[in-house]
Amino acid sequence: ELDPYNRFYARQSRWRLEAEFVRDNALAISGLLTPKIGGPSAKPYQPSDYYKELNFPKRTYTPDRGEEQYRRGLYTHWQRTFLHPGLLAFDAPTREECTAERNISNTPLQALALLNDPTYVEAARVFAEHILEQGGASFDQRLRWAFLRALNREPQAQEAATMKDLFDHQLAAFKAEPAAAKQLAQVGYAAAPETIDSGELAAWTTVGRTLLNLHEAIVRY
Repeated sequence: ELDPYNRFYARQSRWRLEAEFVRDNALAISGLLTPKIGGPSAKPYQPSDYYKELNFPKRTYTPDRGEEQYRRGLYTHWQRTFLHPGLLAFDAPTREECTAERNISNTPLQALALLNDPTYVEAARVFAEHILEQGGASFDQRLRWAFLRALNREPQAQEAATMKDLFDHQLAAFKAEPAAAKQLAQVGYAAAPETIDSGELAAWTTVGRTLLNLHEAIVRY
């Protein structure tokens, strides 16, 4: 109210992370991000027929495995006219022409990408593994650890209650459908630990996907 145009803001205005950093942030929160510098381009997840429309020569898309899969977005393979969808959704330029300034959009497609792209599902699942292994014994302790890790703050009372309802609902659903829990654990190349109950892991993965989709997780403050 005192400063509606942020003219006297102490730091900076809130700004959505650039496309490359949205993915980097999710990988960093999960612990999957590879710090390797330099080297050939990396190919994040996409279907093998992603390049089926390309000719001269015909080619298939083969996602990288190992640490190459989790390299920074800066190193993503850039195919002219076939920009990686994860970058395109968050307004990365196609490089078909000079772009002096990137546009910043806010579309439902971005939320869908954060919820369903294999990169973010896998990141949420590995994040969930760390929550269960390092977050403590109780739900409240684990949720607090997850919030601090992802958002650098503790959950508010209403947020904790909402997350508890979400967790309980998802846990019951995955306990009733163990095959669905196992299927979720198989997304991505990172192996799921066999020592963690698949239903509980899947429920916490849902919590992790929710946190990674929050405004605070993709915006600079």
